[in-house]
Amino acid sequence: MSRPLARYIWMDGELIPWKEAKVHVLTHALHYGTGVFEGIRAYPSGNKGLMIFRLQDHMERMIRSGRVYHLNVKYSVKELCNIVIEVLRKNEIHKSAYIRPLIFVGDGGFGLNYKNHPIRLAIAAFPLQAYFDKDGVKVCISSWRRISENSLPPSVKATGNYLNSAVAKMEAQNNGYDEAILLDRNGYVSEGTGENIFLVKNGNLFTPSISSSILEGVTRDTVITLARDNGIDVKESSVSRLDLYNCDEAFLTGTAAEVTPILGVDNIQIGKGSVGKVTSSLKKSFMNAVNGEEKRYRNWLTSVY
Repeated sequence: MSRPLARYIWMDGELIPWKEAKVHVLTHALHYGTGVFEGIRAYPSGNKGLMIFRLQDHMERMIRSGRVYHLNVKYSVKELCNIVIEVLRKNEIHKSAYIRPLIFVGDGGFGLNYKNHPIRLAIAAFPLQAYFDKDGVKVCISSWRRISENSLPPSVKATGNYLNSAVAKMEAQNNGYDEAILLDRNGYVSEGTGENIFLVKNGNLFTPSISSSILEGVTRDTVITLARDNGIDVKESSVSRLDLYNCDEAFLTGTAAEVTPILGVDNIQIGKGSVGKVTSSLKKSFMNAVNGEEKRYRNWLTSVY
């Protein structure tokens, strides 16, 4: 990045100036993708200041992801949560923000076996507004398939996994689309490059199941909870490409994407080609939850100030 987005980044136990947060060129994670991470959002919340959305859930998932790849850190979930709060406070961030914790293998040799390499931890936070700066997006079915659990664990939020997403994203944008949808190894809809996907048909909500090589998104879980609490039936099942073409509404969910309507797939209009009623309702419910305006979901929020 050409300019600092915040004053400090926390690395390996201390806050350091943004421009000094560097690693060696032979860092293992740089060569082999040996890292796990999270994406977390914080939102301004009226007189309550800044609130972090589902912080503990994200940190618990990062610890689980790290365990799969033998990337264990000495910090507890509670300690990691407190570090995030410290980073936001020290950077004096009071507006919508993105938080990026990262556990990665440092420089300790050139081989694939990183048993004796240092395991490093960094946490950055910086202001961030909308990820998709538009009312809805147009997507395509990628020619690339989503990684299979027979090769790498798709449910682990690992840095190396996202090369799969990167090639699909670049393909989509080079062809004039905003986003790509990847199919799983069986040809069923899996997810976007960094988002889960939902379809609406006859007032019911459908989303690919865990068996479709998805990441079990925290925002995905949030939307499922919101939908069921509002009387919307949610089915987690296999979703075909044809289901996507013929649905009434569709939308993406993710920490950065929040709830983003899909207006078309492969130049096929979804529904009326505008934001649908169910999508609009769930988007509003989601924003009310993250902003602390809905009392029953305030246990999802962690106060910074």
